[in-house]
Amino acid sequence: MIAPYPAHREADVVLRDGSTVHVRPVRPEDEAELLRFYSSLSEESRILRFFSGAVDLAAVARRVSQVDYVNSYGLVATLGAERRIVAHASYDALGNGRAEVAFAIEDAHQGRGIGSILLWHLAEAANANGIQQFEAVVLPVNHRMLEVFRQSGFPIEVHSRPEELHVTFPTSITEEGIERFERREQLAAISALKAFLYPRSVAVIGASRQRGTVGAQVFENLLWYGFEGPVYPVNPAAEVVHSVPAYPTVEAIPGPVDLAVIAVPAAVVVSVAEQCGRKGVRALVVLSAGFAETGPEGRARQAELVRICREHGMRLIGPNCLGIANTDPAVRLNAIFSPLTPPAGNVAFSSQSGALAIAAIDYAGALGLGLSSFVSVGNKADIPGNDLLNYWEFDPRTSVILLYLESFGNPRRFSRIARRVGRTKPIVVVKSGRSAAGARATSSHTGALLGASDVTVDALFRQAGVIRTDTLEELFAVASLLANQPAPPGRRVGIVTNVGGPGILCADACEAQGLEVPVLSEATRDQLRELLPPAASVTNPVDMIASASADQYRRAIELVGRDPGIDAVIVIFIPPLATRDEDVARAIVDASSGLDGTKPVLSVFMSSRGVPEALKKAGVRVPSYAFPELAAMALSHAARYREWRDRPISPTPRFQDLRRDEAAALVAQALGRGAGWLEPAEVERLLGCYGLPLLEQRVVETPEAAGAAAEALGTEVALKVVAPGLLHKTEAGAVRLRLHGAEQVRAAAVEMAERLQAAGHPPSGFLVQRMADSGVEMIVGIVHDPQFGPVIACGAGGVLVELVRDVSVGLSPLTRDDARHMIQSLRTYPLLTGFRGSPPRDVVALEEVLLRISALAEDLPQIAELDINPLLVLERGVALIDARIRVEPAEPPRPIGARR
Repeated sequence: MIAPYPAHREADVVLRDGSTVHVRPVRPEDEAELLRFYSSLSEESRILRFFSGAVDLAAVARRVSQVDYVNSYGLVATLGAERRIVAHASYDALGNGRAEVAFAIEDAHQGRGIGSILLWHLAEAANANGIQQFEAVVLPVNHRMLEVFRQSGFPIEVHSRPEELHVTFPTSITEEGIERFERREQLAAISALKAFLYPRSVAVIGASRQRGTVGAQVFENLLWYGFEGPVYPVNPAAEVVHSVPAYPTVEAIPGPVDLAVIAVPAAVVVSVAEQCGRKGVRALVVLSAGFAETGPEGRARQAELVRICREHGMRLIGPNCLGIANTDPAVRLNAIFSPLTPPAGNVAFSSQSGALAIAAIDYAGALGLGLSSFVSVGNKADIPGNDLLNYWEFDPRTSVILLYLESFGNPRRFSRIARRVGRTKPIVVVKSGRSAAGARATSSHTGALLGASDVTVDALFRQAGVIRTDTLEELFAVASLLANQPAPPGRRVGIVTNVGGPGILCADACEAQGLEVPVLSEATRDQLRELLPPAASVTNPVDMIASASADQYRRAIELVGRDPGIDAVIVIFIPPLATRDEDVARAIVDASSGLDGTKPVLSVFMSSRGVPEALKKAGVRVPSYAFPELAAMALSHAARYREWRDRPISPTPRFQDLRRDEAAALVAQALGRGAGWLEPAEVERLLGCYGLPLLEQRVVETPEAAGAAAEALGTEVALKVVAPGLLHKTEAGAVRLRLHGAEQVRAAAVEMAERLQAAGHPPSGFLVQRMADSGVEMIVGIVHDPQFGPVIACGAGGVLVELVRDVSVGLSPLTRDDARHMIQSLRTYPLLTGFRGSPPRDVVALEEVLLRISALAEDLPQIAELDINPLLVLERGVALIDARIRVEPAEPPRPIGARR
């Protein structure tokens, strides 16, 4: 029996050199093309594949093109408009969960990473089909194939046999394998972005002699900024553009073209891209609008543009973007259609909004904040923001990364990359869309708690160490600090001012932002008393009074900055009649230099907006703010980032006692009757598979059986009605607590059944459960977000859960640090630590529940919603009282490394 064609396994994947290859399962109609492919192999390659140069290739092509997609499976890699096969990989089942694998790659394309890609994709498919182990027979001289296996990240075993090597390895992709694949993806991203940011030549297609047009502005910028290479204007209606000979098409340019910037009407962009492909252009920046942002016709046009780029091995930024810039003196690339020139510096900036980016570049210049490179991603049809993070991580000219985001392409991949990049370079983001307009309707408590805000985005950023700001002003305020000063080693702030009022405002702002303003040490206060007049205040804030000189500023900053109880210094200056702001600015720079880069210094010049020139001194730069509140906000973000960065990396725990296969079978069986809520017995069994036993309970059908179950439990019990569609039992009066004996339970069951029958909820049974010891009521749950994947929630539980709305959120997979932070960030966390004399609760046991729930969510994407409410946190352990789970079919996972 042949399974349906697995279309979800098709993917465009980036190669090491930054180009793309299309990977898909083999089809019967590939027989002729497979014969051509195998016939094109060199004799050496055929011997390495078949152990002989004399083989019936027609029979091979016929056999490998006829697969059932389960026990026999094949993948091909194709290139070009004709989708020419350049590589083939296959497996054939051997029985007992084993399969033999084989690979062949066209000679001209060996060494590009295609073999590794096919191996990873083949292993994913095999693992999904129940094959746990791959085996391969390799000639001893086939070093290249052995290297593919060794570099894949799979734990391989090699056994020597006469004239051959026998290789075995599991099909499950390990953490090491994922890390190796991500490193390969990073190298591919670096290669792709270099074609954009370090081109040797640029063509502007649509360059115009009419000033004020997009094509004219970009061409002028490239010339005036001094691009270190030839710039070719392409305009069929002009012979010369700005004194440079023009060409009617890109194909008419005599020399090679690395980068093409396209500024023509949307209707002709696809044909222009075709010309670029024939010319051999590596990178396209499409400024033109009129694509996916305009509706169905535009989406179709964008899809065709991406198809053309794939066929010709080109990469694409845009469409509908502002352009790109690289301030490196070695290239001097300014291909943006803005009259503004981006200043050079150490901040990389990417924006999804072109218009906003123009204002941002202007604002950065006013702050004296320089850019290393800038990319306006527009519609992100090909090059995503994740590739930019991969590139900037190893860009020596970039120290801070700024992002303006309107949407995510692959948020889980973003999280993995950002966690790694953020360890060395801070990432600061403005993400629009904090409203609840797009929240999907959910029926569980967890869904109701998460559906009203973008808490999932906050959780992603928090776990990944990304600094989220609410406005562009805040974005650049944080960037000005982190680009010029070290992140503070703690939250203790010293404030130096010449006016008392702003100092008090600054102290209030610091404490409101979670910072501390401690009293200075006695030694520091003594030294300040010797320096300053008697009227000055030397506690903290240090008010030097209006007569303070520039030299007193310098010495006071040094003294406060060297206090062992201070981690950062905010300096405030309002110009009096005697002291000039230029002198104070120079004093601040000198004092900052004296702290040897161990503690940040921030300045607030309240006379006017803008950075005093003296603060831009080469070598040491001090960020300047118009008001103390903005400085406090920037410092608070930097302090939290430093805390995240300094924490040891916490791995995702691996549990050895999980019954994953049993759980998957249970979910599959439930889905067989359709999507919906699991029965109570199924919920109990599924949670048990993940080491999460519900408090002892019995599910019965009649009131008499409920009484018998209570008698068997032998203690006071809770009684709950089971009825289809009845979700919130407490509100419906379907729960009775602390019942004793068979008769009391039976009577309560009869009464509830009659009442609920009349209300339209006829009971299908009853749940009798042992009453738990007293504890702190919590809720733990899952909501499966279609974009972010499983979202784990933890909060104050019980019947008032949606009223209290004290919840924290994390994205799976959770680390132990993530689980701990989720619990400790709750407003009601003190209830778990011994509030007002109550005994402390077992917080570690609650962490364990979160981690096991995370494992369940990762393994079973069919879990659409899960509630455990209440979960009682006891003095020792936890008690899971009530739970419900809703399942629905899940989208097939995208192949590893797949592009949209």
